[in-house]
Amino acid sequence: MTLSEENYLKSIYHLEKKYTRGVSTNALAEDMETKASSVTDMIKKLSEKELVNYKKYQGVKLSEKGNSIAVQIIRKHRLWEYFLVEKLDFNWDEVHEIAEQLEHIKSDELIAKLDKFLDYPKRDPHGDPIPDAQGNFANLEKKILAEFDEGEQGICVGVKDSSAAFLQYLDRNKIKLGKSISILEKEQFDGSMILKMNNKELTISKVAANNIYLKPIGVE
Repeated sequence: MTLSEENYLKSIYHLEKKYTRGVSTNALAEDMETKASSVTDMIKKLSEKELVNYKKYQGVKLSEKGNSIAVQIIRKHRLWEYFLVEKLDFNWDEVHEIAEQLEHIKSDELIAKLDKFLDYPKRDPHGDPIPDAQGNFANLEKKILAEFDEGEQGICVGVKDSSAAFLQYLDRNKIKLGKSISILEKEQFDGSMILKMNNKELTISKVAANNIYLKPIGVE
């Protein structure tokens, strides 16, 4: 498979979480930052390889074979992100673009040894689950911070927006995975929140609260 084909499969995989009936050509073109005509050509190639199924007016979905390949690409991406942060001391906002390159390495043996070397991590630096060699994801109970009510608590376990800008925002406010967060106040007008963390109060916007995942306290 070409690098471009792998990128398309990964994009369709992520978009299927939002578009469950099928991913439209326009949605895929926007995500891939390319022309709709280029997407149409690629869908035809992937369909010929039995990696996707396309239905007119519904869009494209991964076949079982295509889904399996996409999950393995994601596995490699997240393992490399973990390696870069934990072993090479990169910041979590620096690793996505590097992992985008490393995820296309073909050697299954290398990835298996990397996984073992890292002691089989379950989550990447952004809190996303790392599938095992069989493509299985570990479950984690989590909710968007914006969905919590006043008086509730949770542990930060991930982010929805993994852009460098948002991760740097979290760093500036010392919001990290594993931190305990209490919701002191929730503004009904604009959805902003006053949080308590490390015995300090912090006000965040609804936009930020919609991009942070917490594991409710008391949930295994």
